Amino acid sequence: MKPSKADPAILVAVADYFKVLSEVSRLQILTCLKPGPMNVMDIAKATGLGQANLSKHLKVLTQAGVLSRQSKGTSAYYEIANPMIFELCELACDRVIENMLQQTESLKALRNTTAVF
Repeated sequence: MKPSKADPAILVAVADYFKVLSEVSRLQILTCLKPGPMNVMDIAKATGLGQANLSKHLKVLTQAGVLSRQSKGTSAYYEIANPMIFELCELACDRVIENMLQQTESLKALRNTTAVF
């Protein structure tokens, strides 16, 4: 039997997945990996994150199944496990931008109606 999308266990898993994506540094990592796999040193250069901080975020993303890790010689390479993550992020970004534009328009309208000075 397939679990219901309203099942509390499923909702907890979905909330946990979004928690993984709620960190700016992790979104930076995803963005820099969009073109393809990179090793830790290249990710550190691209994101400006320190080694310890980067390792922590890579571990979280890998454990959540967002990234996959492959060892090649002495280096570890990370890549996006499922490119669908970019569709999800794009939907969220589009909605945030739309909200920002609406707020800007509302502020302009408010400024125009209250501008008596």
